[in-house]
Amino acid sequence: MDAETQKNHLKAYGITYWTLDKQLKVQWLLNYRGGSFLLPDSEEIQRECQIRGVSFEVISDAKAASILEEISSPSKNMDAVVLEKAPKIAVYTPKGKLPWDDAVTMVLSYAEIPYETIYDEEVLSDTLLLYDWLHLHHEDFTGQYGKFYRAYRTAAWYIQEKKDAEALAAKLGYSKVSEQKLDVALKIRDYVIGGGFMFAMCSATDSFDIALSAQGVDICEPMFDGDASDPNYQSKIDYSKTFAFTDFTLEQNPNVYEFSSIDMTQKRQIPKTTDYFTLMDFSAKWDPIPTMLCQNHTALVKGFMGQTTSYTRDEIKSNVLVMGENKTNGEAKYIHGIKGKGFFTFYGGHDPEDYTHKVGDPKTELELYPTSPGYRLILNNVLFPAARKKKQKT
Repeated sequence: MDAETQKNHLKAYGITYWTLDKQLKVQWLLNYRGGSFLLPDSEEIQRECQIRGVSFEVISDAKAASILEEISSPSKNMDAVVLEKAPKIAVYTPKGKLPWDDAVTMVLSYAEIPYETIYDEEVLSDTLLLYDWLHLHHEDFTGQYGKFYRAYRTAAWYIQEKKDAEALAAKLGYSKVSEQKLDVALKIRDYVIGGGFMFAMCSATDSFDIALSAQGVDICEPMFDGDASDPNYQSKIDYSKTFAFTDFTLEQNPNVYEFSSIDMTQKRQIPKTTDYFTLMDFSAKWDPIPTMLCQNHTALVKGFMGQTTSYTRDEIKSNVLVMGENKTNGEAKYIHGIKGKGFFTFYGGHDPEDYTHKVGDPKTELELYPTSPGYRLILNNVLFPAARKKKQKT
């Protein structure tokens, strides 16, 4: 999985998933040649690699033992993690949404990793319990329809989405979309606390935390929910209920395309040509989880924008790990935390290979970016639940 010899990093994850799905174990060699995978050798696996265009090397048992011995050396920042089971994947996304509207569905399809789509009805009826891994589409959990009001309130798609959301809320017994979305967020919170893994990108990250922090508080203006917001609602926000963010200030103007001070989109002063973020270096043997989530063939990853591009560094809770950052700009791009028995990862931005993805833009053709470092980070998260949990050293 290094930069020099792998022609298709993204499909390599699909091969690994496919192997796990055959009830075979795989070893993920953390920090060894870009985070390589050690698979059992068989004609079937070799043929599948050739069909999918994935580069591989056949090595002897002696060579494999030598590599594992090198990795186990205390002087090497490497580790071998056993992957045991293909995780069952759910993507939370509205019905009828085009697959290319979301980077995760695109890369799962490209890597040929199977997933199922679910939405509010399924979440509220506890379907999440069937899945090991959940991705949140770039959703707005606050009931403000993505704060698209100013630019798109007369657009046919906006009017239709609002109508559909209100109809679904009514069908499920809610008088407001914001109340329904809060209950969905609470179900997802409970799923993570119970041991699930949640991965979210773009506005699903901050709007999820904002919804949790505003339980019992009306933060929606009349154009969103038909009545006035609570007076002085900023003072009623409870940061103790969030996953990742704290001390943020909500954007109270409905005409501003922004949820809160968490997002750096409007505050960043970086030209596209120099917009990169750096992946942090962790100890593979002592911190295998963040090491796993940061496996890549480069430590420097191209930045990309979104409704929520990146996170204000000093509004991230102290117990949340920053795994990717732009230090000069004081922003975090890629963060991870533990909640109860489960885990969450938030990744800022919309599409790692489409710098300023806008409504109606054409889909990204991943055939053109088979070695994308930004997309690799998504797939690291997909495989993470497959890892055998090691007992913590005391």
